[in-house]
Amino acid sequence: MLRIEVTSPMQPEARRLIDALDDYQQSLYPAESNHLLSIEALAHPDVDFHLAWLGEQAVGCAAIVAKADYAEIKRMYVDPACRGKGIAKALMAGIASAAQQRGITALKLETGIHQPEAIALYRRQGFAECTPFGDYQPDPLSLFMHKAL
Repeated sequence: MLRIEVTSPMQPEARRLIDALDDYQQSLYPAESNHLLSIEALAHPDVDFHLAWLGEQAVGCAAIVAKADYAEIKRMYVDPACRGKGIAKALMAGIASAAQQRGITALKLETGIHQPEAIALYRRQGFAECTPFGDYQPDPLSLFMHKAL
């Protein structure tokens, strides 16, 4: 049974997923195009870190970072062995709900152009392309997206 919980990114299960995501991202993009948020930054009070569980196994994660007028999605990842089971969709629903509970009316994200499955997921969830936001600069390897809640 799938469950999503808001929890600390410091626990070993979360660290394992974040390490796997880092390895994956580093295999696709040069360091200057990897906009990774550290585990310590994920533990900040303005961040809701979500962990997806199938039984006793942590299989996915995602976070939202609250900003003044939107929340940014960070660290979205599902274990490759568990993809195709609705985990990413459940994580997206959980982070959208958490954002709305904080009074946030829009979500934004940055993803890489070499991740067609992630881009397709975001488009299915109602995200559209936008210009760079926050501290991001234009990057030919980045795709910026947004969605009103």
